[in-house]
Amino acid sequence: MSDPTDLYKLADDAPELDDPVLLYHFDGFVDAGGAGRLALGHLLAELEHRVVATFDVDRLLDYRSRRPIMTFDTDRWVDCESPELAVYATEDATGTPFLIMSGPEPDREWELFTSAVGSLVDRLGVSKLITVHGIPMAVPHTRPLGVTAHASRPELINAQTSAFSRVQVPGSAAALIELRLGAQGKDALGYAVHVPHYLSQAEYPHAAVTALEAVTKGTGLVFPMETLHDAAERTTAEIEEQIQASEELSTAISGLEQQYDAFAAGAERESLMAESAPMPTGDELAAQFEQFLAERDERDN
Repeated sequence: MSDPTDLYKLADDAPELDDPVLLYHFDGFVDAGGAGRLALGHLLAELEHRVVATFDVDRLLDYRSRRPIMTFDTDRWVDCESPELAVYATEDATGTPFLIMSGPEPDREWELFTSAVGSLVDRLGVSKLITVHGIPMAVPHTRPLGVTAHASRPELINAQTSAFSRVQVPGSAAALIELRLGAQGKDALGYAVHVPHYLSQAEYPHAAVTALEAVTKGTGLVFPMETLHDAAERTTAEIEEQIQASEELSTAISGLEQQYDAFAAGAERESLMAESAPMPTGDELAAQFEQFLAERDERDN
């Protein structure tokens, strides 16, 4: 059997940490609104950090399914954007050390990769693993974003009313880490942010704000949030501008608000998942928001 420690290289100057939290997200699985990607990307942009460990992406990735970008200049290749899956050491706004693991989701050797993460968790003395991502739901952006918490032990999360019962969904490396390491007695949990499904294909910073607020509530870690809040406010203003210019969008959002409020009041007990919950004039809503997002991308470029 392969040695899981062969999948990663630990830095020679890896720090000795006191029961740090490991916050992780992998690109490639469902992440509505870019909730997890934006959240961890924001932390890495705002906080000083250094590499603690790197994984062997040549073994873990299928380059033909997601080809790295290469640069050709006149008559030769001059650059290749090699993907990196790594663990970083950083500190929150109060000076509390914690770890971030991010990069592309492995395409192969999931079980061995999970064992490798478990080995790193042991070597770095990690006390708790937390993952965040976004899921599309038939909810309006004008209401507080919900969060579904899940954990290897019920004691790790507060009691909540879940929008889900028992379901089967496509697996992910992040979920497998929680399942396998949780079975070994390690504390692992996650927060899935409920993102309005008409915004699920766009970058929705408000979802990242909600994700990091959930992490703060669950761990006590304090993050710099000003730039992320500013981005969320700008995006909300752009969305409102689009809605005010369209009677159809306004009507559809109003219908979603009524559905959400009825659910929250207990009048309805149906799931709010985008695939199963009815949505008024949904085709018109999705089509017009797609047009809005395309126009916004054109302005940004």
